[in-house]
Amino acid sequence: MPKILNLQHHCCCGIDVHKKTVVACILTVSENGEYVDSIKTFSTMTSDLEKLRDWLKEQHCEKIAMESTGIYWIPVFNVLEKDFKIILSNARQIKNVPGRKSDPSDSRWMSKLLALGLVNGSFIPPKDIRELRQLTRYRTKLVSMRTSEKDRVHNILESCNIKLSCVATDIFGASGMAIMEALIAEESDPEELAQFAKGRLRNKIPDLVKSLNGKMSKHDIMVLKMVLDHLAFLNEQLAELDQMIVEKCKPYQQEIELLDTIPGIDITTAQAVVAEIGTDMSVFETPERLASWAGLSPGSNESAGKKKVHELDPETSI
Repeated sequence: MPKILNLQHHCCCGIDVHKKTVVACILTVSENGEYVDSIKTFSTMTSDLEKLRDWLKEQHCEKIAMESTGIYWIPVFNVLEKDFKIILSNARQIKNVPGRKSDPSDSRWMSKLLALGLVNGSFIPPKDIRELRQLTRYRTKLVSMRTSEKDRVHNILESCNIKLSCVATDIFGASGMAIMEALIAEESDPEELAQFAKGRLRNKIPDLVKSLNGKMSKHDIMVLKMVLDHLAFLNEQLAELDQMIVEKCKPYQQEIELLDTIPGIDITTAQAVVAEIGTDMSVFETPERLASWAGLSPGSNESAGKKKVHELDPETSI
């Protein structure tokens, strides 16, 4: 058996994570300085992950390395987090030698790299920051969905030659919503529809009458009602989500207020920044590493004295 040189960990584990199974390889050093590995396969059910944890404890494992495979690493990390030091690594950085690809060999390769200190860990924020990140990212998704639904409303009205957006600045304001509710109630007379205008829009009633001279079928009305109902639901969800984010951000209020003083950053953006990078900047060591982690630093690609220019290559490890 080959000997391990410059060994940094006497007992460590590499875990190859999949949707249904995880393959774990514990690497230990024998008395004569040779490595001995033990490989086991577990399902990703909670009961089996707990057996994996107990097995690692029995073997006195010092550190664990595993790939950040989709979201499948998260339940494994949650079970092992309290009892072990876990290094989550980008798959590109611990890729096995071509031609020797298998689950056991992958886990063995990771354990060897970890034993030699060659695995760089990805940034994993504390649990409360991870929870805040989940909320802020979900808010981004909901805002995107709301924008899509608003675009759909515009498309429905335009296809019916109702040019409300050409007269009203915001068709989702009080006047626009009142007019669309009247359309859903099957009111088709442009003169009557224009009377739902409020505030300054009433100064444009002649133009509004012309813009509302379209034709909506029952099908169009039905689809418009469904989209507006969904839009109202999304607004309710966003309001509830915003309140949850505010509660989660209370421990970081000072940092968020400081970020809000930066030109171009508002409270919503400041909350997202804290959710993404946390408040402990020591994990990034230098400003350059933070910029690299954020994908704002160009990668280095030089060969034979020639530097090749390519797209930014974000560094996910710290």
